Amino acid sequence: MFRPKLPDVPTPPTTTVTHQQTQAPVPSAGRPVAPYVGIGAGAVAAVVVVGVVLTALLAAVAVSAVSVAIAAVVLRSLVNGAHKH
Repeated sequence: MFRPKLPDVPTPPTTTVTHQQTQAPVPSAGRPVAPYVGIGAGAVAAVVVVGVVLTALLAAVAVSAVSVAIAAVVLRSLVNGAHKH
């Protein structure tokens, strides 16, 4: 009474149709990616090298500035000590 009525299952056709499968050509990427990866790696290496060089130069300037400041304090102390005697 409350059961749904299922439709009849259609029968498949008896004739066999063969389809020839043709492989679609693979779209080329246009340009190879390898040179860009090489350029990217080279750019990263260049940035790292420049960063290391600039950091070393900054450290050298800082050490030189501290050395000059210490030398100035020592010379001022010596000059003031010579004037007192």
